Amino acid sequence: MLRTVAAVVADGLAPFEFGVVCEVFGLDRTDDGVPLVDFRVCGPVAGEPVRTSMGASLVPDHGLDALEDADLVAIPALTIRDEYPPEIVDALRAAHARGAVLLSVCSGAFLLAAAGLVDGRRITTHWRHAEDLRARFPQVDVDPDVLFVDDGDIVTSAGTAAGIDACLHIVRKEFGSAAANAIARRMVVPPQRDGGQRQYIDRPVPVCEEQSIRDVLAWMSEHLDEAQTVEDLARRAHLSTRTFARTFVAETGTTPMQWLATQRVHHARTLLEESGLDLEEIARLCGFGSAALLRHHFRRAVGVPPTDYRQTFRHAS
Repeated sequence: MLRTVAAVVADGLAPFEFGVVCEVFGLDRTDDGVPLVDFRVCGPVAGEPVRTSMGASLVPDHGLDALEDADLVAIPALTIRDEYPPEIVDALRAAHARGAVLLSVCSGAFLLAAAGLVDGRRITTHWRHAEDLRARFPQVDVDPDVLFVDDGDIVTSAGTAAGIDACLHIVRKEFGSAAANAIARRMVVPPQRDGGQRQYIDRPVPVCEEQSIRDVLAWMSEHLDEAQTVEDLARRAHLSTRTFARTFVAETGTTPMQWLATQRVHHARTLLEESGLDLEEIARLCGFGSAALLRHHFRRAVGVPPTDYRQTFRHAS
């Protein structure tokens, strides 16, 4: 049973992500049937202010010794840096070694990685930081597509609001769905979201050095509704099929047909956001041919069905 939650704060703390942890675990919601937990805000030194990333300071009531018996240790987002305070790193290692569950929100995953606590494990962070996390810690398996990863004693979440998803997930595991639903109602958020980060990621056209590939990419983007084959594209680039395919992968990091499918899905996202066209017409304009094929490719690429995506992102008229 989850009885004690300790939130670790340090210079560079992100107030919103810290607030998410406080909102889920730090408020007395016993009137709504949610068990009360002992919630502690822990800094390097009790009573000594830490600077947030927003030009204000926060004074923790507890020092790092308060982590010693915490069931859950939460690391809200912090400014990404090359080195973290060694006393915090040591405290997290000790908490993990004695069996505490560790939760990171957004860039808090960098602190877990710096402490060596997620080597060889699957974690996530904000999609914008995923490549940086991989580069700094190549021994870590970074999944940029999901809202959160529950790996037992390590739970990592993506950016900002995904911290809510991860916190509510922990509440659901520890206290049941009724408690998670009660907190979600008070926070006016869904108790559980579908899909992952993929639905929030913009995928721009890559910059290519090879002029023939640049020209083909531009043509492909302007003719998404037309049938396209590798052979036809190679002729347009004045290259053999084999040379074109090899050069295309080298320039874009993917195959011509995979790139085309991604651009068609991206165009479908735009039409779902900005138009009232039905799925059959969107499928035709994007080159999928049918709503069924659109649904198949869209869900595989974005993580949610087109209708759910439209409901979330449709621009108000």
